[in-house]
Amino acid sequence: MGEKLYTEKAYESLLIKTLGDSPKLRIVDFFLDNPLFDFTKKEVIEALGMSKQTFYKYFPELEEFGIVKVSRKIGKAKLYRINVEHPLAKMLREYETKLAQEMAEKAEVKKRVLA
Repeated sequence: MGEKLYTEKAYESLLIKTLGDSPKLRIVDFFLDNPLFDFTKKEVIEALGMSKQTFYKYFPELEEFGIVKVSRKIGKAKLYRINVEHPLAKMLREYETKLAQEMAEKAEVKKRVLA
């Protein structure tokens, strides 16, 4: 997975652009972007280019509240994924979809005006 996707400003998601670049939101955003896959904590840290200290400061709350959950275990390693049934995950996915639709509509209107 390309680290640039989650570390360079040019690749910021709509959630990060509109709600802010907080570590906790970056973690949630990463999992929302990859709902079909599960990851070890190490993989998430590396993909986000986040320090272990920062990650471990915020991740336990996300797990405690059920936003991310253990999907399976391989030996001692736990793999995590977003809990797509969690109300916050549902709300953020819906928000991002509506925002993308709104931006596409504005771009289409602008395109017609300029044509």
